Amino acid sequence: MKKAIGIIVCWLCSFGIFAQHKPAYILYNATGKQVSYGKMLKELLKQEVVLFGEIHNNPISHWLELKIAKDCGERRAILLGAEMFERDNQQPLNHYLEEKITAKGLDSLARLWKNYKTDYAPLVNYAKENKVGFVATNVPRKLASMVSKGGFEALNTLSPLEKTWVARLPIAYDPNLPGYQKMLTMMGDHGSPNMAKAQALKDATMAHSILEHLNMDELFIHYHGSYHSEFHEGIMWYLKQARANMRIATIATVSQKDIQSLLPEHWGKADYIICVEEDMTGTY
Repeated sequence: MKKAIGIIVCWLCSFGIFAQHKPAYILYNATGKQVSYGKMLKELLKQEVVLFGEIHNNPISHWLELKIAKDCGERRAILLGAEMFERDNQQPLNHYLEEKITAKGLDSLARLWKNYKTDYAPLVNYAKENKVGFVATNVPRKLASMVSKGGFEALNTLSPLEKTWVARLPIAYDPNLPGYQKMLTMMGDHGSPNMAKAQALKDATMAHSILEHLNMDELFIHYHGSYHSEFHEGIMWYLKQARANMRIATIATVSQKDIQSLLPEHWGKADYIICVEEDMTGTY
């Protein structure tokens, strides 16, 4: 009997050691050094804005988005915002947060992403249950499409109402920013300068939305695809154009086959980098 118990104990210990060496993710800082969740959280709480860059179908991204919101919300006032909601959908989002409409009503009145129920509803419901504001920050997709086809000049045709859904015109734009250059390179023959301008319109509008709602007493946590703030470009570039001394922390999500060390190509992508196993099951 003692021998059997000993075998079981050894097996459990071995399993525990194996499990400790197979984490689903590891956190790194900008220089590729591993960092604890607690240390990251302590730094995030000192900021005015946290730009959380996700991989849209990655469950680790979405779990940490919710965890960080909860942990920050326990320590100071927070405000949430997201790329996944467009500015012209703010009213139905507000009505849902105020419990004036149901989840079904929100689904029918707002243009929700296909993975809303699994990936973003938990954040929105957390906001509703805890009386936390949630800002729809993104430009309506039809307006981004207009710029993708006709450049910034297409925005001159907008109605007064539509102009309230975009950043102030004219849109500042630096075509030489590496992120926009990389975007065009990746698209090859399918890319055009106007496609990078459409991306810039999204970045500028999300930054504008954050600035509109920024309150010194609240930490604004914003969720978006990682490429919207990698290497301190995109949304952060526009925020810094408005106020160079703004306290901002960035988070990026990357995936690797081996997460035990961060590949140099990911160094500097953000202040904190969530490195996830590349075979992690996606939410869609």
